[in-house]
Amino acid sequence: MSISREDIEKVAVLARIRVDDAQISALESDLGNILNLVDELSAADTENIEPLSHPLDAVQRLRADEVTETNRREAFQAIAPATEDGLYLVPRVIE
Repeated sequence: MSISREDIEKVAVLARIRVDDAQISALESDLGNILNLVDELSAADTENIEPLSHPLDAVQRLRADEVTETNRREAFQAIAPATEDGLYLVPRVIE
């Protein structure tokens, strides 16, 4: 499969990329090679191949989702410069 010069120019406009004429000829060749590789991969027979969720069938050990620290909100907000109704007040950055 090949890609035309017009296709490359159209994609460049859509992607807002400036492509020189010298680059277009190189891109035609490179993108053509990539598309040929995709065609080769598409031709592979995968009829009796089952999909894998993980190539090594590894299982991740998970810990129990339990609270392990005490609530220290009061202590942290006591040293904050400004708080209100349990929230930290910060200076306005955007006008």
